Amino acid sequence: MKKVIIIVCLLPTLCFGQDDPSQKKPEKKSVKRSLGFGIKGGVNFANVRGASSLNTSHQTGFMGGAFMAPPSKGFMGYRSEIIYSKQGYNFAAQNNTGQIDLDYIILPNLMTFNITKFLQLQVGGQMAFLLNAKSDSTKGTTSGTYGGAMDLYNKFDYGFAGGIEIHPVKGLLIGARLNVSMGNLYKDPSNFQTGTPPGLPAGMPMIPKDVKNNVLQVFAGWIF
Repeated sequence: MKKVIIIVCLLPTLCFGQDDPSQKKPEKKSVKRSLGFGIKGGVNFANVRGASSLNTSHQTGFMGGAFMAPPSKGFMGYRSEIIYSKQGYNFAAQNNTGQIDLDYIILPNLMTFNITKFLQLQVGGQMAFLLNAKSDSTKGTTSGTYGGAMDLYNKFDYGFAGGIEIHPVKGLLIGARLNVSMGNLYKDPSNFQTGTPPGLPAGMPMIPKDVKNNVLQVFAGWIF
């Protein structure tokens, strides 16, 4: 599955990264065109799936970054981004409540479909790298051989992304996107000691093996 995601991430660039010389036409006069670079920022509604025993709920964070979207007058194009994403989840387990905070750098690479000049659909793959992780709860956190929450998590994540953008006026964009991870959030729990692994909130039950990130992003931005 990881190889499939990497191929999906590279596909838009391979398909649309080069101009077709046969379709080039001489320009009679210079025309001001979009540079194809932009910035965006917004809100994350993050949660996880595969963790029913933790009674999780969504956590609100923020996201922001930059992207490259070469101008395309046709139906299809591509978008490459670098995004800082603050996500995680809240939990309630064994009379204990708390939250897990995760900071990622996400690299989406998407195919775009221009439905109209004002509406665009996006779908593709993405890779993510964990920068920081911490936990907090009403019972505090444990300490031990792992030295902190970062030791519990896989540093690399991968998955799919899909969303919609509205371009109400030239330059402005407003959109929403769903990021669905396919990689496991935690390392193999069988490697942890019995009970709550060090670095997780005290009172949290043993984490399930197949916990994965889910994030809904709502954002606005500007393309130059």
